[in-house]
Amino acid sequence: MFEHLIGIVLLSLICFLFWQQRRQAEIAKNAVRRKCEQLDLQLVSIALKSHKLKTPEGVWRWHTLYEFEFSSLGDDCYRGELTMQGFHIVKFHLQPHRM
Repeated sequence: MFEHLIGIVLLSLICFLFWQQRRQAEIAKNAVRRKCEQLDLQLVSIALKSHKLKTPEGVWRWHTLYEFEFSSLGDDCYRGELTMQGFHIVKFHLQPHRM
């Protein structure tokens, strides 16, 4: 009986974490799309790069990196990176590109 309860709690936790990750991915996708529209760029693709426990500054925080590709003139491709902590956008980094 107790083993079933632990199993149900663990399954619920996994489902909750998956749901939160999907929510964060949607927020990231919308943020990148808005940023590309602001800079008059064409969004090509976006993907989850990694989850990390330590920020580049050395602070212990769970954060997620998303990598995306964009085009400035339609015949080129550049990379960018979005860093999120939870549901908050921390930083955008775009490669230098032609205007």
